[in-house]
Amino acid sequence: MGQASEQLIDDHAAVDKLLKQIQCALGSKDLEVAHAKLDLFWARLAVHIRAEHLHLFPAVLNSAAKNAFAPSLDEAERNISELRGDHDFFMHELARAVEITRQLLTDRSGLEEGLNDVNNIVSAVESRLVKHNESEESQIYNWATTLLNPEEQTILASKITTELRKHPPRFTLSTWMNE
Repeated sequence: MGQASEQLIDDHAAVDKLLKQIQCALGSKDLEVAHAKLDLFWARLAVHIRAEHLHLFPAVLNSAAKNAFAPSLDEAERNISELRGDHDFFMHELARAVEITRQLLTDRSGLEEGLNDVNNIVSAVESRLVKHNESEESQIYNWATTLLNPEEQTILASKITTELRKHPPRFTLSTWMNE
C-alpha cells in the first residue's frame, strides 16, 4: 500500500484510540475527560476528513477518469459519495455530542441523561465508522495505490502529511498527537 494510504490507516488507528478513551470516560461518568477527548476526537476526525476531501478523493477521481483499469469513474464517484455522506454524519453527530457535554459542564442537572445521550451518539458513530474505515481501506486507499504512479503517490503523501499536521490552536501538539 502507498505511503498516503498508510498514513491514513495509521490515522484511523489513532482516532480509534481516542474513541476508546471517550468510551472509558463516559463509562466512568468523567464528564471533563469525556468532553476533552470528544472535542479532540471531533477535531482529529475533521482534519482526517479534510485530507481525504481535498487530496485523496480528487486524486482517485482524476486517476479513475484517465485510467482504463478498475474502478470505473462511476464506481469511484459512487463510493466517494457514500463516504462523504458518512463524513457528514460523523461531523453532525459529533457536534451534537460536543454541544451536550459543553452544556453539561455548566449545568449538571441532567448529567445522567446527557451522558446517556452522548454515549448513544458515540456508539452510533463508532458502528458506522468501523464499516466506513473498512470500506476506505479496502477500496479508496487501494485505488490510490494502484491508480497513481509513484510520483503522484509521493505528492499525495506529502499533501496528506501537511493536512494531518494542521491542528486547531486550542490543542497543543502533544494533545493533538494524543500522547
